[in-house]
Amino acid sequence: MNFDHSILLLLLLPALTGGLTIPFVHSDLLSKDQIVSESKFPLEHPILDNSKLSSTSESELESTIFSTNNVTEMNEINAMAITSVPDWLQKVTGLRNWPDVNPPYIPLDFIDFNKIPNIPIRQQGTCPDNRIQCSFDCFKCVSHDDVYTCPRLSQSFDDGPSKFTRNLLKHLKSRATFFTLGLNVVKYPQIYKEIQQGGHLLGSHTWSHKFLPSLTNEEIIAQFEWSIWAMNATGHHLPKWYRPPYGGIDDRVRSIARMFGMQAVVWDHDTFDWQMEVKPPQRNKKQILNDVHRWKEQGRGMILEHDVYKSTTDLAIEINKIIGPNQMTVAQCVDGINYVKEF
Repeated sequence: MNFDHSILLLLLLPALTGGLTIPFVHSDLLSKDQIVSESKFPLEHPILDNSKLSSTSESELESTIFSTNNVTEMNEINAMAITSVPDWLQKVTGLRNWPDVNPPYIPLDFIDFNKIPNIPIRQQGTCPDNRIQCSFDCFKCVSHDDVYTCPRLSQSFDDGPSKFTRNLLKHLKSRATFFTLGLNVVKYPQIYKEIQQGGHLLGSHTWSHKFLPSLTNEEIIAQFEWSIWAMNATGHHLPKWYRPPYGGIDDRVRSIARMFGMQAVVWDHDTFDWQMEVKPPQRNKKQILNDVHRWKEQGRGMILEHDVYKSTTDLAIEINKIIGPNQMTVAQCVDGINYVKEF
């Protein structure tokens, strides 16, 4: 089915009027007590245990995510990949092909730079002296419209789609949320569509997995807009939900994402499953499954997993069996909409 997408604002202006699932009232969350009390979830629910955060650098993680083992290694990819952007996007961007890991900034009429907070750029692993920026990766801070947990223990997946996602889809007994990288969406368009056809929810994980607080405003916009365009060109929808890579988010990142109509989704249960892939491995299957059994006893939460490795997708299938079919997508967790718009 063909769609007339030649006018960009017809695609993205609905994001400005689609509304947020949680009331849009600015608030700086300065402490864990405030984070919990200003959330819609019960006071006794934990936020996040960052005690196990890895020292692995951003460049090391990106080299793993975009390694030849995961994204570009085989002829199948070349056969499946979308190399050229659709005609409507060529008219908007002036480009014929999808960009590399550093997408160009394309100005958009609805982006108001005057409404973006003047928060300094910071590198991954560095944190500001105060919490007023509401940084999740530094202070576990969540804003009023961030989603960080779920009434039912539920799985979510980052960094795909990949060649391993297909096997995961065959075995999942519940719907899940997949936060996809734009680069991988256009490399695996058919698998992206299979996720969609399976009734799962698709969200943005940016274009190329950059640590957003380290980018300029224009670079953040580029990460969002190209991810959105990839999802629209492939699945004919505009994402409502996004997950910031590495949990890297502050109020500057949030303000830009809100202009696209998107809400942030973080997590309160991290499997650290990717640590099975580092050399030497920092986690193993038994440790992760022990965590899952403990989380299941708690009865609620949002689990962070990855669908770009065989080891993590095989493990995800086992986790799915442990938790069972009574899971929710992010939209269901907060009784929200699936997408800003579907075409």
